[in-house]
Amino acid sequence: MRTIAAALLAALVACGGSDAKTRKPGACDGPCPVSKIDHVIVVVQENHTFDNYFGTYCTAPTGTAPTCTSGPACCEAGPGSDPTGALPIVLDDAANAAYDPNHTQGCELPEADSGAMDKYVSGVNGCSDPRNFAYAGAAAQPYRDLAGSGALADRYFQPVSGQSSSNDMYLATAQFEFLDDTDKPEGVGTACSLNDHAVSLTGTTLGDVLDGSGVSWAFYAEGYDQVAAAKGGCGTPDAACPPQIPLYPCVFDPADIPFDYYSQFTDDPKVLRDFSQFQKDLDGLTLPQVVFVKALGFRTEHPGTGVTISDGTAFVTALEDAVAASQYAPDTLVLVTWDEGGGYFDHVAPPGLGSDGQPYGTRIPLLANGPFVAPGTISHTQMEHSSIVTFVEWNWTNMQTGQLGGRDGKVANLGSMLDSTTTGVTVPP
Repeated sequence: MRTIAAALLAALVACGGSDAKTRKPGACDGPCPVSKIDHVIVVVQENHTFDNYFGTYCTAPTGTAPTCTSGPACCEAGPGSDPTGALPIVLDDAANAAYDPNHTQGCELPEADSGAMDKYVSGVNGCSDPRNFAYAGAAAQPYRDLAGSGALADRYFQPVSGQSSSNDMYLATAQFEFLDDTDKPEGVGTACSLNDHAVSLTGTTLGDVLDGSGVSWAFYAEGYDQVAAAKGGCGTPDAACPPQIPLYPCVFDPADIPFDYYSQFTDDPKVLRDFSQFQKDLDGLTLPQVVFVKALGFRTEHPGTGVTISDGTAFVTALEDAVAASQYAPDTLVLVTWDEGGGYFDHVAPPGLGSDGQPYGTRIPLLANGPFVAPGTISHTQMEHSSIVTFVEWNWTNMQTGQLGGRDGKVANLGSMLDSTTTGVTVPP
């Protein structure tokens, strides 16, 4: 994993060739932001709780709520047993590949048991399972390395209890749109989605806010071009995908792309790009200022169907390294989060209801890396996906938050993860 210094050196080397197209570090690639962060890249992985990946990384005794903010001693370890006395299993690649916990809201709410967090292993028919209490070992080490070189939030919650698609929508609109995985967008890949109900939504999204301010943005989705070329079919499964089936997790699923639900952006090539374009845009110095990234399902760590943790960490590590080696390194913040907790145990009770009346789900990790983060930072500020929306609004629309009328502007910003000595301004915490 590259250090910040190595990233800056790589960027300078990249700028050194006399024939190379170059950009001045920190130059605005559109309307200048409030801070020195001129690019933000949001990578969305899937279905793991904070305790899943960081329960054995953090070393503060469970329940002590440390207030220090640097290093593993400043975040709580996961408990050695759950409230019923059950012991955790080791979540390695094989365990991740073999079992997908039930993570519908109908299971997650009774398992959380009004904050008692005591029914993940037993007590709820069709939901509870001993495998729901699991801590990752060496497979999650690349993410722990990212936490050491950057920042880790230990009070970042999935915005609504339940499955992926309903949580993804908060990255687009900062509010509740539908429950669980009921809906999918119309357009390319609709027939390939595991979600049932095709819809075309109207309304204002973060994309509209950015477009209104002249800020460039895009969503890079792995596998999109391959499914688009299939002309209504799903094409050939990615050769590296373990189950080799022509559906998720081996092909593009539009239900993972929250902006694609909105008619103004459905299959818009300016917005929805195949992930193969990401490296080309890095090299060609055409990267938008605000970027979202979604890998194919088998590279997102979504449990079950033969999916490994290692394929996910390899995808994220390669992306982080590509950004660090690019000319964008000096002014880019990379955020890595998970759409929701996947039905796994976490020992910290969710905070109750959001401002839209929807129940929060379990903690999920949020990692931040780049020159605007002090290595080893631990944030204890309560945040969620809408916090990312709030930061983007604040940074690129002259500190105007709440423009979507949802949780944006009501939830915390990302300031507790950032270093004001390098951002050039204090981002609100």
